[in-house]
Amino acid sequence: MITSEQNEYLCRTGPGTPMGNLFRRYWIPGLMASELPGPDCPPVRVQLLSERLIAFRDTEGRLGLMDEYCAHRGVSLWFGRNEEGGLRCPYHGWKYDVTGQCTEVPSEPASSGFCQKIRLKAYPCVELGGVIWTYMGPPEEKPPLPAYEWTQVPAAQRYLSKRWQESNYLQAMEGGIDSSHVSFLHSGDISRDPLHRGTAGAKYARSTNTTFDIHESDAGLLIGARRPAEPGFHYWRVTQWMMPWYTLIPPYKGNALNGHAWVPMDDENCMAWTMTFHPTRPLSDAELEAMENGHGVHTELIPGTFRPVANMDNDYLMDREAQRQKVYYSGIKGIAMQDASLQESMGPIADRTRENLVSTDNAIIMARMRLRKAAQALEKGKGAPTGLDPASHKVRSASFVLPEDGPFKQVALDASVVKLGEPFVAV
Repeated sequence: MITSEQNEYLCRTGPGTPMGNLFRRYWIPGLMASELPGPDCPPVRVQLLSERLIAFRDTEGRLGLMDEYCAHRGVSLWFGRNEEGGLRCPYHGWKYDVTGQCTEVPSEPASSGFCQKIRLKAYPCVELGGVIWTYMGPPEEKPPLPAYEWTQVPAAQRYLSKRWQESNYLQAMEGGIDSSHVSFLHSGDISRDPLHRGTAGAKYARSTNTTFDIHESDAGLLIGARRPAEPGFHYWRVTQWMMPWYTLIPPYKGNALNGHAWVPMDDENCMAWTMTFHPTRPLSDAELEAMENGHGVHTELIPGTFRPVANMDNDYLMDREAQRQKVYYSGIKGIAMQDASLQESMGPIADRTRENLVSTDNAIIMARMRLRKAAQALEKGKGAPTGLDPASHKVRSASFVLPEDGPFKQVALDASVVKLGEPFVAV
């Protein structure tokens, strides 16, 4: 249990908040590169950390991310014309380049220099790994670019999706590091989903007897969840949590690796990114088809939006008969929406003062502590936050079977090392 004040501290991420200041020190996944497919394409609305922004790719292909609203009368620049090296407001023709600098005010003589005095707030952007990343912190503190393994593999070995989740980022992220719920909530999908079924890991993961062994890492936490395997052996699932909001999910043999990012849009909504990638081969047509149809950890979206087809307005298409028959343990289809439905049911911001935590929640407790301590250290000017060094990003999730007295920590550390182009450890 944490206090109401501690909960507010962790959950509020807008400008000027301690957690918002912390998150702005990282490169942030802003939008998929496919959302801005080419020069002078339509602009895209982006909401990050309670800031409403507009993204565009100019005539030369340069990326811009700036305040959504024209400095003249506050018109949304989503209606703007993307042309001739800038975004022009259709109301009175004010034009802005990718740095937010106003370059034209047609009603004023160029000799007045008026437009040079007008600049919208704007953030630098880079394209990496199929994502357009932005940095929203102090320019002089901009860190190196991220080096997560999924950003380093060829495009054919990677599939990205994202969905709008109607809850605070923290309760979504906490679900991503809670390995014990897999045995209950996802038990039906572990048996039936085409990207999980038939593996030894899927068989062992159904056990509800879970014990945790958690270690701090350079990026965040290495989380080991132990379940019984064959007599005399344990099945281990290793989740990586990386500051400030990334998780790498334990893999199943023969399948690709998966990860998530839980990026705050505002305090009551987040964008849940899902990254599926394989370090040694292109993703197969069957895998791509399954993911596009909402299998694995991806989900089906309402066309033209990032809102899931199953959402709170339709009770997530709950099927009570499927629940009774344990086709889907909660009655909701799909791993992603099984998680989202329960996380959103906590309310936009979960009231953690009412919790009664147990030993299987230790990873959640430790992640909260690391986030809070990092924000407090930043407030006091005590060095750079954890997880900015690209070297710390080069870790993998894993799953393996060990003898009951096997050395978990050493095996987990060895299995977690990224070796580009080499297989990962999974059962």
